[in-house]
Amino acid sequence: MTTIYFIRHGQASFGAESYDQLSPNGELQAKILGQYFDQILKEAPVVVSGSMQRHQQTACISLAECFPEVDVLTDSAWNEFNHQQVFAHYEPRFNEPHLLKADVAKESNPRAYLAKIFEGAIERWTGGDYHHEYDESWPEFKSRIEVALQDLCDELAQSKPRYAVVFTSGGVISVVAGKLLGLSPNKTFALNWAIANSSMTTLRLVGNEPQLLSLNEHHFIKAENSNLLTWI
Repeated sequence: MTTIYFIRHGQASFGAESYDQLSPNGELQAKILGQYFDQILKEAPVVVSGSMQRHQQTACISLAECFPEVDVLTDSAWNEFNHQQVFAHYEPRFNEPHLLKADVAKESNPRAYLAKIFEGAIERWTGGDYHHEYDESWPEFKSRIEVALQDLCDELAQSKPRYAVVFTSGGVISVVAGKLLGLSPNKTFALNWAIANSSMTTLRLVGNEPQLLSLNEHHFIKAENSNLLTWI
């Protein structure tokens, strides 16, 4: 029976010119993840990664701690939705990431403020009235992830490895969990906001059908240093 670990990338560079790279904290999270894999995985896994830099970096750093020789299959089907565009269509000034970062920094409760912005932006994206304004609409994103999940499960059901690891993003993992739990878009993206950087969500295959075993495990980071935990 195959166990699949979905990994959210380590902390990226929020508010920087390029979000798509790990922060120093994100690099450390990925290293701790790899050390944990070294404890729990008894043989080399099948590894798949999205093509985004933060996915690739998280895979490279973590695998160096446990299975440095393993091949990584890159598949852009596991890439995140364009969160910057989703934010910018909700509030045009947020097309400049540093402006969003500056607004967040002014707030007494930055996480609550960012959660409010995120909720409004996601509601607009998933609501149905504005699908035509986005490069990838919510139905298209959801379909892409669900097809990628089924394709992966079909392939793993044939090859029957003991483990598989997918390096991806929080929105992707939320859609996977939402599909298996039958969640609405709002509840799906409520999960997204809770998924910690470098956390793991675990599925097992029964035939070629995935079952959710765990969601958002991040105890291995908390045990190392609770100050390392991040969600953006």
